[in-house]
Amino acid sequence: MSLPARKAPAGGAGVRRWVVTIVVSVVALVLTLVVISLSVGSSLPRTSLQDYLPVGVTVLGKLSSSERADGNANGTAIGEEPLQGVREPLVEQNGQGGYLNSGQPSPLTRKIESKEPDPVASGDTTSTPDEDSSNESQKAEQGTCDLYHGEWVLDSSGPLYTNNSCPIITQMQNCQGNGRPDKEYENWRWKPEQCILPRFDARKFLELMRGKTLAFVGDSVARNQMESLVCLLWQVDVPQNRGNKRMHKWLFKSTSTTIARVWSSWLVHRSTEAVGIAPKGIDKVFLDVPDETFMEFLPRFDVIVLSSGHWFAKRSAYVLNGNVVGGQLWWPRQAGKMQMNNVDAFGVSVETCLTAVATNPNFTGLAIVRTWSPDHYEGGAWNTGGSCTGKVKPLDEVVRNGFTDAMYGKQVEGFRKAVKNAGQQGSQLKLMDITEPFAFRADGHPGPYRSPDPNKKTQRGPDGKPPPQDCLHWCMPGPVDTWNEMLLETIRREFERERG
Repeated sequence: MSLPARKAPAGGAGVRRWVVTIVVSVVALVLTLVVISLSVGSSLPRTSLQDYLPVGVTVLGKLSSSERADGNANGTAIGEEPLQGVREPLVEQNGQGGYLNSGQPSPLTRKIESKEPDPVASGDTTSTPDEDSSNESQKAEQGTCDLYHGEWVLDSSGPLYTNNSCPIITQMQNCQGNGRPDKEYENWRWKPEQCILPRFDARKFLELMRGKTLAFVGDSVARNQMESLVCLLWQVDVPQNRGNKRMHKWLFKSTSTTIARVWSSWLVHRSTEAVGIAPKGIDKVFLDVPDETFMEFLPRFDVIVLSSGHWFAKRSAYVLNGNVVGGQLWWPRQAGKMQMNNVDAFGVSVETCLTAVATNPNFTGLAIVRTWSPDHYEGGAWNTGGSCTGKVKPLDEVVRNGFTDAMYGKQVEGFRKAVKNAGQQGSQLKLMDITEPFAFRADGHPGPYRSPDPNKKTQRGPDGKPPPQDCLHWCMPGPVDTWNEMLLETIRREFERERG
């Protein structure tokens, strides 16, 4: 007896059952393809889960790198409003801080790119980023890279310390503590054209200087750099203060490294006693006699960083071979024409000081000359309405300052003469040429943010001039920290050269 045949489903129920069967089959096929694709390493080229889904269905996930870049594009810098400050003298006395500005800028300009890093333009498209980085690092390691020509690029990683993580910052350079509203000036790093200037490595520096002493000798700008270095090192080893009235000293016990600072505003001998036509009370600068204070300490130092020049804008008389030969903001009419102005006097002082250092038989270390630190006063001098307000990022174009160019030229000339005078010992002298790169960092000065006084003046006076500002020293943290990246690289190269 045969079984009765199954009747085909009839009506709407049959149609629905047939559609469900088809949909299940399609979904099963899609899932099968996905599993196969994943198991064989995406054998279906350029496919993803979204490719298998119907149009209009999306997959939720993280934004792509390009979307993140667009979404996090840098906005307008904070603090675009003019910055103004407090009236008080800015002349440093007895090593306690201050500065004097240069002359008026000349109209000559020079263009440089100061921009955020571009992922395409930052490297050679014919090689991979890893190859570029390797090549640049190799040049830096070999000491063949020119550190002083390049551009400023934005580095979102920020500074290595803050005004809260280093307790020794001089109040006048504590820009954030004094109420400066913008912070982008802290985030620009110097990028040489042909290689990478490594980010400061405190542990590497301390190991390199194990058992050694590094001394900064000069004026308040030298102090600025010394404090920057101590702050950078402080983040890995809190130092002990071993200083006295004659010399500031910080000992880092982990490596027995000492960082010192000796005040010497001129680097040559200074006296206020009467000399010839120059009466008592005026600073007499003996251009051919090195400053005996730091020369006494010189044999104790393994590395010395020398910087000076800004005090040559101060009222003074110049003495050479025992005779008064010129002056600045002082010269008696009856004495006739001066033989030497302050720019030429500075050049002579540099030659005198560096020759004495290099030829000192008891100094066998390394002497590094940090070149002229440019100021950025606009519209006058520090005490006549000069200002650097509103500068919140590196300049794209620099107005050349005639006084800065002249002083820098004399400093380099004096350095070269000293190298020649010292003969073989001249190899101890190295030039750290920061002047051009830092001509673009008008944003890095305290400006009016020199004091935490909440009632400080922030508006221009009735004459339209802003209060006196500090457009010479550098905020901490800030561009001055780059000097110590360059310093570390200079010391590393020289020590490796000596060992090699």
